[in-house]
Order: sequence, then structure tokens, then C-alpha cells
Amino acid sequence: MDIIGTILWPIKWVIELILVAFHSMWTFFGLDPDSGITWVLSIVGLVIVVRAALIPIFVRQIKSQRRMLEVAPQLKKIQDKYKGKKDQLSREAMSRETMELYKRTGTNPLSSCLPLLLQMPIFFGLFSVLNDASVKDQAGVGLLSQELADSFANSVFLGAPLSSTFIQAWNNGGQPWQTIVIASTMIVLMTASQFITQLQIVSKNMSPETKASPMFRQQRILLYLLPLVFAVSGVAFPIGVMFYWLVSNFWTMGQQFVVIRNMPTPGSEAAKAREARLAKKGKLAVEEKPEHDVVEQKKTTQRQQPVSKTRAKKQGGK
Repeated sequence: MDIIGTILWPIKWVIELILVAFHSMWTFFGLDPDSGITWVLSIVGLVIVVRAALIPIFVRQIKSQRRMLEVAPQLKKIQDKYKGKKDQLSREAMSRETMELYKRTGTNPLSSCLPLLLQMPIFFGLFSVLNDASVKDQAGVGLLSQELADSFANSVFLGAPLSSTFIQAWNNGGQPWQTIVIASTMIVLMTASQFITQLQIVSKNMSPETKASPMFRQQRILLYLLPLVFAVSGVAFPIGVMFYWLVSNFWTMGQQFVVIRNMPTPGSEAAKAREARLAKKGKLAVEEKPEHDVVEQKKTTQRQQPVSKTRAKKQGGK
């Protein structure tokens, strides 16, 4: 077993455990164990378990992104300080000051990629499990027995085998045509969901300071790059794997919508929209000092002139 296989082995074992558990549950409820819908629902259950387990990491990602947004103005000052300076000493000084800023504020520019990086081994493990079961017709490393591997390899969803790919059907003269239709539809949905998820962040959840920083340019690149990756690579993935990817994208899109709606970045368009909703419902807390407090404060701040005893007697006699 190579290094990658050794790393993926425990991941594949857990994936098979979850997948087989859901398959057994749907079978217990009366679904055909060899049906494509049974295996698709098992993959959906796998997505829910995996993404629910990643929620704490997602929360940490949100907090880290907030800290990055808070230091964005300071980061821009450092970049403006060395703007136009391309000599080696200036570059080293800029890098040193940038790293000191990250260390002092406890921020990490790579933290936003952490959930994606953690999902990649899971995705590769799932791809390996389903690819071994469907293409190689091999049993898994754990609970995915040879019988279950055969069941998955022969399962069909709406006329399209879960083990088939768009390229395989295309090279086979477009047969079965259901594979072409379902795979094409899923690739479009995967690309669109990824684009919408990134667009929510770029258009609604960034403050004006962030939009003026290099971070915004990176997000703009991801806005078009990631959907392109889905569109190009999707044609080579089995339909079973694309179901995992598509449901995971929908989860991310919904999760991002909830976060942006309820915990938007301060100063962003989403934050202004949230304040408008709260103000409309009368739930927006605005701190205002009562008018009598202001008047009383003005009175107490006026300077009292000293009065002599003689003048005080004359004022009292009037």
C-alpha cells in the first residue's frame, strides 16, 4: 500500500461505515437494496453526517474571516507603505511586517481554505470507495462487502448507472442517453451552486475596506475559478460521486446564506440589510440619551461664578 492509500485507509473505512449504515436503514424501511435511489439516499445521508461534523470548523472559519476583515485596513497601510518599491529589502520588510501583523492579531489568511482542505481527503476517499466498487467491482476496506460493491456497481438511477461517467457515455455514442442528461444537469447545477455561493460572499458580505484590499481580488478570482474547476472535472466523475459533490454544494450554499443573513460582516451590504429588517420589526437597538439628561448635563457643566458675602446679602434682600 502506498502513502496515499495508507492516509486514505481510515477515511475510507469511516466512509464505508456511514454509507453501509444508511443503506441498511433505507433497506429496513422497505427500499430495494439494489436500487439506485437507495444508494443515492445513502450518499445524501453521508453528506449530511460529514458536513454536520464540519460545522465547528466552519464556525472557526467565520471567526477567522472576521479577524481578517478587522485587520484589512492595517494590512492595506503596510501595502501602501511599500507601494511601488520592488527591491529585495522592501519586499522582505513588507513580508516581515505582514507576518508580524498576522501573529499579533492571531489571524491566518489560509484559514478560510481549511474546510475545503479537510473535505478533499473525504472526497478522494469517497471517490476511491465508489470507483473501486463500480469500475473495479472490488470490495472496500471495511464494511463494504463484495455483495454490496456488486449492488452499487449494478444500481441504476433514472436509467443512468451510478458508476458511469459523462465521458464513458459520450465515447459510447451517447448511450445510455440518461447518463448524458443526468451528468450534464448535475454539472450545470454544481457549477451554478458554487458560483452563487462565492457571489454571496463577494457581493453582499464584504465591507468597503475589504473590497479595497487584495483579499477582494483573490475572492474575485475564486468566483470564476472554482465553478470552472467543477465544469471541467465533472465530466470524468461517476454520477455517484457527483451526487455527493452536488449535495455538499447545496449544503454550503444554504449554510452561507444563513450565516450572511444572521451574522453579516459589519459595514457590508448584508449588514445594512439586516439592520433594515430589524428596524422594520422594531427590534433594532439604538442607544439614545434622553433629552433631559442632555439638558441636565449642560447645566452641570456651566461654571459657577463666586459670589461675595456682601453681594449675596444684597441678592437675598431683593
